Amino acid sequence: MFEKLQRAFWKALTPDLVAETVTPTTPSLLSADVVSALGGEENVTSQQRVALTRVRVQLREAGRLDESALKAAGIPAVMVLPGGVLHLLTSL
Repeated sequence: MFEKLQRAFWKALTPDLVAETVTPTTPSLLSADVVSALGGEENVTSQQRVALTRVRVQLREAGRLDESALKAAGIPAVMVLPGGVLHLLTSL
């Protein structure tokens, strides 16, 4: 219990340093079409919900991203950041 409280405290102080990522054993935040447009499951290293309408995704190879397929899969906007990091707007 103390560890959970301590983690929440440090996350509040440093939200970018204490990331809660989704591992492959947990359900995906994204649909199969979106994951396919991101280059497949093996290309997605982490997913993290950062707001009600936004998901932060880390990719192994950013070159495998297909932005037109993302739009077709229902993602209205994508913000591409350095290092293979993407922010996906999931709904308007």
